[in-house]
Formats: sequence, structure tokens, C-alpha cells
Amino acid sequence: MELYEILEKQRTFFREGISRNLQYRRRGLLRLRENLRRHEEELYAALYADLGKSRYEAYETEIGIVYSEITYMVRHLSSLARPQRARTALVNFPAKSTIYKDPYGVVLIMSPWNYPLQLTLVPLIGALAAGNCAVVKPSAYSPETSKVIEKILHETFSEGYVYTVTGGRQANENLLAEKFDYIFFTGGKTVGRQVMEAAAKHLCPVTLELGGKSPCIVDETADIAMAARRIVWGKFLNCGQTCVAPDYVLVHSSIKEKLLAAMVANIEALYGQYPLESKDYGKIISEKHFLRLGAMLEGETPYYFGGADDKYCKIGPVILDDADWSSLSMQEEIFGPILPVVVFEDLEEVKREIEARPKPLALYFFTKSKERERYLMTHLSFGGGCVNDTIMHLVSNSMPFGGVGASGMGGYHGKYSFRTFTHEKSVLKKSTLIDMPMRYAPYPDSLRFLKKFLK
Repeated sequence: MELYEILEKQRTFFREGISRNLQYRRRGLLRLRENLRRHEEELYAALYADLGKSRYEAYETEIGIVYSEITYMVRHLSSLARPQRARTALVNFPAKSTIYKDPYGVVLIMSPWNYPLQLTLVPLIGALAAGNCAVVKPSAYSPETSKVIEKILHETFSEGYVYTVTGGRQANENLLAEKFDYIFFTGGKTVGRQVMEAAAKHLCPVTLELGGKSPCIVDETADIAMAARRIVWGKFLNCGQTCVAPDYVLVHSSIKEKLLAAMVANIEALYGQYPLESKDYGKIISEKHFLRLGAMLEGETPYYFGGADDKYCKIGPVILDDADWSSLSMQEEIFGPILPVVVFEDLEEVKREIEARPKPLALYFFTKSKERERYLMTHLSFGGGCVNDTIMHLVSNSMPFGGVGASGMGGYHGKYSFRTFTHEKSVLKKSTLIDMPMRYAPYPDSLRFLKKFLK
């Protein structure tokens, strides 16, 4: 079936109002959970084939997060979808004000390869919970996981409700040429701009989850042992291919050597002396990205180098201890297991340097100083982040996850996913018992009475 036929089928399905029924939405989410469980072993195998993820990491960062999102939506769907009473302004007396939670219609979800299951299904769960139909486009760079996703969605939903499109660049172009009611895109800035440009032609709203160079700041008051462990985990999780991974470390000069030594100790504690042999350490997604990361290391003498294997597209953890703001590794998002370390002397310097660059998706600050914490959290703009941890802010149903500026627009997770895929429709129901005459012509010469209502 041609794409335009699928879209017309989904528009017809949406107009019939089936997806607006709360029980239908709930049953669909529960069926999705059942089929995920039935195919869980296939998902482990696919995530290992695409990214070298261990079973534990696959569940921790992908499968478990999807289950958690389904559980949240099923549990809270009634309250999220319930019309919300709003305060009515005195000028509208007597009346009632209500906000209805209206699904957009047919939405497009385009997902990346680095967390191919989670970043496809978590936004889809929000879209379906909100009452939409969806076209899903998983990444061609993670083909094994995309195959299992397509199988699960085909078994769970009719194509008039949820349809999966596979393929590469041409498939993306074909999709973006069509008119959707909402587009949710996760990926890089280059394709993000193309998505936004295509959406603008149809005046289609978008959520863009992009990326950027997320700084990790460690001041001289920090718990060095804890900071090192959490930085190493956050950076080398998924072989560094995480949009919110600490992209580089800014460390106070007085503790640099202690932090470097502690990070090396934690690399070996997590992955052993030979990280490439660890069952818990993944691989680079493709030869193209392997070569890109290798070029970033040309001319560098790493403080720590965990090895490389071009046959299996593996690069071990790398620490660059003599980086500065002009280093090659500091010019673009790394998206791999390379960690530049830049020294600073005072926090004002750090603030100026970060502000001079595009707004990051995440920011991490290790400190024991509440005053410094408050200062940076209130003076720097970034998508989200942690104090004394990395990554974990996105594992929450109660806070929105998303970027700002060049790192994206819009947020999701939990109730914020529902909001993202919902238009809040405001309706004023006016009484017919009284009709205030002051709004009608002919108007009086004096504004005195009107100003009592509008001030």
C-alpha cells in the first residue's frame, strides 16, 4: 500500500473517533506491553547485534523504560484525559471555562539509532495515550531492532492506527513530503533542520529532540570518588552514544589529577583492564562513526586509551587530559567514548565559556556548595541536568525531558508526553440567562465602567 493511502486510512480512522475512546487507548497500550514481553528475547538479541548492548543494559536503558512509560500512562490515563475546569474571568460572568484534551490527529514519530527501542516507543506511547494515530519511522542504522519493532507494532495495532515505515534517507524524504498533524523527531541537528523546514510548509507543529555538547563541571568541593564513578558510567554507557552523555569535563585545576586517576580506576572497575573484552561494553554503531571518532583522536596523546578494534567497530574509553576550548574534540558533539578534560580556575570563566556556545541538551555539576549550585542552575540555559549525577534526570515520569535552543524544542516523558501530543482546547460556555450589555454598541462616552472589568 502506498504511503498516501496509509495516511488517508489513518485520517479516516481518526475521524471515526475510535482512538478517542479511553478504553480503546488503554487496551492498545496493554496489548503493546504483552507483545513486548513476548518478543523480549528478540529485542535483547537485536540490541546486542546493533549496539553490543548486554541484557542488563538493554533492560536498564531501553526495555524497562518502555514498560515504565506504559505503566504510567495506563495508570494515569483517565486523569490526564479528563477535561479541566478553568477560572472564568469576571468579564465573562456568568459562564464556565473548560480545557478539553484534544488529540492532534495523525502524527509522525522519527527515531534515532542510539536507543532505538526506547526513543521509538516512549514517544509513541504518549501519542497513543493522547488519542492520536501514528506513523513510526525507526532508524535504518539499527536494522535488527527496527525489524523487531516493526513486527511488534504490526502484531499489536491495525495499520490504520499505527504504521511502521522502514528505510533510509529516501524513506525520510517521502515521509516529510506528506502532511502530518504533528511531527516528533529525535536525532541530529542536520536532519532536525530538514524536519522543521518540511513541517513549516504545512504549518505542522514539531518537537525536536536534538543534542549538543553537554558539559560536566566538577568544582574543588566535589566528592571526587562519587563524581568519577558517575561520570564514567554516564559517559561510557552505550559506548558514549547517548545524547545526554557528559560530552566533556570541566574540572577545577586543584583536583584535576585526583579526578583523572579516579576516573581511570572506575573505568577498570566497571569494564576491567581490557574494556573491549567486557560483556558490558558496547560497540560503535557503524564503520562510518568508527572512522569519525578515530579522526578526532589524530595527533592526540590520551591520558587513558582503552583500545580499538576496527573489525568489530569497538573503541574503548578514552580520556584526553590536555584539552582546551580550541581542541578538535571540543568543536562538535562527540557522541562516542572520548572524554576531553578541560581545566578551569573560577566558575565565572566556566559560565562565560558555556554561554558563548549553543545551549546544551544537558548540564551536570558536581559540588557540595549550595550557593554555587543555585548560581549555575539559575544563570545557565540548558535542556535539563543533574547536580552530583549524570543521565538520571531523564529517567523520570514527573519531569519533562527535552532541549532548548540548538539542542531542541519541546519535552516529553510521563504527563509531558501526553501534553506534547495533545492540543489543549479552550471552551467558554456562556449562560443565556443574563446578557451583559456593556460590550455592545452604541458605546458610552465614558470608560469608567469598562475599566472596572478590564484592568
